[in-house]
Amino acid sequence: MSIFSFLKEAGEKILDAITPGNANADEVLKKHITDVGLGNPNVQTTVAGSTVTVTGEAASQEEKEKILVTLGNIQGVEKVDDQMTVAASASTAAPAVESRFETVQKGDTLSAISKRVYGDANKYQKIFDANKPMLKDVNKIYPGQTLRIPE
Repeated sequence: MSIFSFLKEAGEKILDAITPGNANADEVLKKHITDVGLGNPNVQTTVAGSTVTVTGEAASQEEKEKILVTLGNIQGVEKVDDQMTVAASASTAAPAVESRFETVQKGDTLSAISKRVYGDANKYQKIFDANKPMLKDVNKIYPGQTLRIPE
């Protein structure tokens, strides 16, 4: 359980979901999670100012991280308070390794980020795959966006 910081001005604008007095922001955020392909009925969100608190149980560490990044990459969200748990799995003896996160800088490409974090520009596909379905094109990233960087 922790709080992740994001750039409030960066991200996708989804129907002014994060504005004072928007009573249905929680439903809009949950729909957004579903729309990007992470439909998990066990996940709930609450909004207080520019902070989104997310609770519930994710099926895996990967799903949990994708939900956090999806919520944080929404315009108006400055913090995501992670209160989610990961479902216990009988098939995994060791807990999943958490990914690290990288904020896209002006002029960055997935290859440049890959070179910076892995020392190999050709591992960009690993970053792209780790951020699907949020990313739909390897050439469409923007400054301020936060990406999952798997080990």
